[in-house]
Amino acid sequence: MFLAIDIGNTHIAAGLFRQQTLSATWRLSSMPKRTEDETWVLLESICRANQFNINEVTGLAVSSVVPDMDPVYKKMANKYLGLDPLFVDYTLNISLKILYDNPSNVGADRICNAVAAFELLNQAVIVVDFGTATTFDIISDQGEYLGGIIAPGIETSAKILHQQAARLPLVGLSFPASVIGTSTETSMQSGLLFGAVEMIDGLVRRIHRQMGENVPVIATGGLSKLIINRLETIHESEPFLTLKGLYSIYRQCHTDIKS
Repeated sequence: MFLAIDIGNTHIAAGLFRQQTLSATWRLSSMPKRTEDETWVLLESICRANQFNINEVTGLAVSSVVPDMDPVYKKMANKYLGLDPLFVDYTLNISLKILYDNPSNVGADRICNAVAAFELLNQAVIVVDFGTATTFDIISDQGEYLGGIIAPGIETSAKILHQQAARLPLVGLSFPASVIGTSTETSMQSGLLFGAVEMIDGLVRRIHRQMGENVPVIATGGLSKLIINRLETIHESEPFLTLKGLYSIYRQCHTDIKS
């Protein structure tokens, strides 16, 4: 089996692949203070509860945007699985050519999303990832990473409004019945969610104009299911795109993998 781990600022997504199929996924909170032993106990118990034996894992890859957590997962894999995990970054010799001014600034999760999206469609594609930040990644017909956009995430925006304005509550993320709010809560929900819809559709249209064609758009990330049905420019969702990109990258770097 192969274990893919995507470490984000808010959550950690983990997935087990068996015979090239994503067989199970889990979502954990990102807690930088967990030790390698605590991390192992958590993963091992989750796998066991779902009838998987984590000791059958023969390959492990990590996508991380939280550098402080990387040593924990490396120690955990070394100590309990006897494996040296592959950490995704711009230096890997993979199919994706990164055209960013400074390739080292492209996050590992964005590299994984780009690889998986191009492998899925084999053409120019835009990936919109709904997480702590809402990111847009643009891949060319030749499988080149052209660049992207980084905007505040929906949940992040809600928290900042609450933290910075004394009289604004922390609201639940659900669409109000009307764009015109009739309470502080519904007014905030309208601004956060309808505002996000307009931002995303507007930015995708701008990208399309710059590219000169309406290339397909894939949504991913924990909050994608909340908003995708309201969007006019995105109709395809792949919630585990990052995990699938991790597996693809690992296979490119380890051609002998059998999991």
